[in-house]
Amino acid sequence: MSNPLLAGLRVLDLSRLLPGPFCTLYLAQMGAEVIKIEEPEGGDYARGSREMFALINRGKKSVTIDLRQPEDQARFKELVKTADVLIESFRPGVMARFGCDYESLKAINPRLVYASLTGYGHSGPYRDWAGHDMNYLAIAGVLDQIGRAGGGPALSNLQVADLAGGALTCAMGVLAAVLGARASGEGSFVDVAMMDGALALQPIALASLRSEGRAPQRGADLLTGALPNYSLYRCRDGGYLAVGALEPKFFTGLLKALAESAPAPLRKGLERALAGGGGARKPKAGSAGKPAAKKSDPFGKLQQLFGDPRRARLTTAPIRWALQAVFLTRSRDDWARLLAGRDVCVTPILNIEEALKNEQVLARGMVEDDGGKPAFALPVQFSLPRPKLAPAPALGADNAAVLGALRGQAKTKTKTKTKSPASRARR
Repeated sequence: MSNPLLAGLRVLDLSRLLPGPFCTLYLAQMGAEVIKIEEPEGGDYARGSREMFALINRGKKSVTIDLRQPEDQARFKELVKTADVLIESFRPGVMARFGCDYESLKAINPRLVYASLTGYGHSGPYRDWAGHDMNYLAIAGVLDQIGRAGGGPALSNLQVADLAGGALTCAMGVLAAVLGARASGEGSFVDVAMMDGALALQPIALASLRSEGRAPQRGADLLTGALPNYSLYRCRDGGYLAVGALEPKFFTGLLKALAESAPAPLRKGLERALAGGGGARKPKAGSAGKPAAKKSDPFGKLQQLFGDPRRARLTTAPIRWALQAVFLTRSRDDWARLLAGRDVCVTPILNIEEALKNEQVLARGMVEDDGGKPAFALPVQFSLPRPKLAPAPALGADNAAVLGALRGQAKTKTKTKTKSPASRARR
């Protein structure tokens, strides 16, 4: 059964490599008809990376058109008349050289949504710059924050600007524009810059800048290493745990769970941490000279430290040392089993192979079969069944079906226009 969410939406995809095709993959997974427009010689550059191309171009059609040729430009414009959306990822000005920019295509299809997904957008001094994911992250201030405290910037194997800043932002913009076009009959130009999208993904860093008056320090901000209850820990076997017990109730539960199973020499440190959030200070006297009653929230201090990462790191250092020692006493998987279901926000750090076999991933149906190899399903659950996507198309596989249909439509229009005067009179 096909997914009716975007059924009937025709998308012309002129993009290449990763960001644009990833955007249109999501549209195809939601039921849109996506037609890849590729050059006859070689097509999408990503065809050279066979498995990546196969993953992100499932469920699409392939048509070969050379926009440098006038006859192909005419053929392309006929196809545009039938489309709802066009997505391209050329540098600004390239499509205008072919006579296929938004203003030119809008004249023949006023309801067309034209999305341009570029590195720096269609305005500003960088609009013509070439770039890749790392360049957009560098300019947006993201790359400066990735890495360990005291070290240099690090690269991630997740293309944050390409995919989150670019592809997903573009998909959101396209769908909003489609709704507007259906309501008004008028399409729009959607200008998406991957640098813009990456910049906008940093509310936490911007909040730190607003509160502290300076940029967050690499590996030392509240969510990148300042807090012992939101950090990464090495285990006995070399594996790692992600400890995300940010709120006091989760951290208290974690320390209790660890104290139950920690070796005796380490238990004392955990119990001291549990009693006072890392401090070994004597309790203050009450009004009658007796020790004041313990507060029900021994980690309230952590909340007060949220505006000062440096002070938080120093104040909670004893807790971090205790946790480092305790986690080294067992393997990653032992800790994962011990803490499973304890509501303490601790998970093992898996590699991609392990993630694909994870019980939660499988339960969510996130892994699909693509010719005997794994592929990702649409990461949105609807009450409707997911469509089964066909494999990625061979270059020009749909020329006859798509372009042949255009020739058939053209012949029909020609016959209608050339009817004899006598036949018109008989109507």
